[in-house]
Parts: sequence; structure tokens; C-alpha cells
Amino acid sequence: MKFLRHGAPGAEKPGLLADDGTIRDLSGHVADLSGAALAPDALKALGGIDVSGLPVVDAGTRLGACVAGTGKFICIGLNFSDHAAETGASVPPEPVIFMKATSAIVGPNDEVRIPRGSEKTDWEVELGVVIGKTAKYVSETEALDYVAGYCVSHDVSERAFQTERAGQWTKGKSCDTFGPIGPWLVTKDEITDPQNLGMWLKVNGETMQDGSSKTMVYGVAFLVSYLSQFMSLHPGDVISTGTPPGVGLGMKPPRFLKDGDVVELGIEGLGTQKQTFRADR
Repeated sequence: MKFLRHGAPGAEKPGLLADDGTIRDLSGHVADLSGAALAPDALKALGGIDVSGLPVVDAGTRLGACVAGTGKFICIGLNFSDHAAETGASVPPEPVIFMKATSAIVGPNDEVRIPRGSEKTDWEVELGVVIGKTAKYVSETEALDYVAGYCVSHDVSERAFQTERAGQWTKGKSCDTFGPIGPWLVTKDEITDPQNLGMWLKVNGETMQDGSSKTMVYGVAFLVSYLSQFMSLHPGDVISTGTPPGVGLGMKPPRFLKDGDVVELGIEGLGTQKQTFRADR
């Protein structure tokens, strides 16, 4: 199933994408796509509802982030061998972990704001993994049992904030609107192999990234297990698993986003996003 959240910012309602392409409202059956509603069995029950009886949502309605109640937005750096190579970095011996502030989360087609003082705002299409039930000290073989599903995640980054100023990467990753997720939360039963998904991104119609999750160094099951050794993963937590090559930082010369640029991105089976970037005055 493809679940989603629709409506104005801060007032989103749960819904799903029907087979006929219409958006159907689920607010009569569940308060939101958060907490216990994200458990695999709960999502399966929602998917079993007779769609024909659900209200149809206007086609032009805004889509919000596809999951609510995200407590942790965990990102994995340099997790694609070909991306590490383009940045001149070595493949890390263990996953590089950093946090993205949950206040960065926005809908898949919302405007993204280039922060004041930014000169190096960059793009990164990533596979997002949404946790469905609490995971702590789980093995790699059982890790996917704790996954609700997958989504497109855009790990927008300000490279100067990230690497040229003292401290950790977080401040270059957590600017307001730097975390579009969605359009859909696609349940894991629809994704046969999360390690074989085409991923792409365009800037102003020009293809910049054209890769696949098959070149991930550390796969989804490994990452869920690995992270659960250090912290409990809770329903609604999102893991953004890294990006394939083609980011602006890796170009010669580097290329970054400016006011008015339009970025489109998508992942096979998970839908697409489209954002206009605007300078934050």
C-alpha cells in the first residue's frame, strides 16, 4: 500500500493512494500515520479497508510528509561507494551517522528555503526507511520486521555549514525545510528488494543523479540492526540511507543551488518529489 498525509501544514490528515490514482482519506479510521498505526500489522489492517467507501481527496491537495511523529531523523553519510569516490573520501569502516533536526521535515513538493548566508546548498536523493515498531538490539536477519516501509528522502545540505565551519555536520543538514519526505510511505511488501531501486534527481530539468540503491555499502537490514545497538528506534523514526553520485559538491567545478532552481527527484516504486528553492531573506 501507498500511505500519505494530505492537507495544510500542521493540519495534515492520513490517506492512501488508491489503485485508480485517487487519494482517499483515512481520517475516519486512524488519527494519523504515527505511533502504533505504523506497526506492520496495523498498516496491513488499514490496507484492507474497502477503498471505494473512503472519501476522495481533491487532486490538487497539498501532500505533507508521509509520516508523523518522527522523533529521530537519522542520516547515513558516504554510504554509496561511487558517491564516496566522487567526493574523494574513503568508504568508512562503519556507517557514518549524523542527525538531521526533525524541524527540517516538510512535504515532498513544498518550497525549500536556502538559508541566509548560504553559498553551497546541495541536493541528495536518498532512500528513506520508516520504522514501524520499537527496535532495540535486533539482529540483521530480523531487522526488516521492524520496518513500516520506505519513502523518498531529500537530504538537502549546505556544504559550507556542513564541512567548512567548526563542529559536526548537523548544522549543514538541519536548516528549515531541508528534509522533504514522501510523497508516500510504501509498505515493505511492495518493495521486493530495497537494495535494487533506481534513484534519480534533476535540477532545472538536467539529470544530476542517476544511480541505484545496489551500490549502498551498508544495506537497509544492516543499518536498522546496527543503529539499534546504540539507540532504540521508535515508530516514525526515519533513516535516510545515503546518496548515489552526482551531487553538486562532486562536480568539477562544484555546482550549487540558487534562488528559483527547481529540483525533481524520485526512487523506483516510491514516487517523486518536486521543489522550488527560494532564498530565505
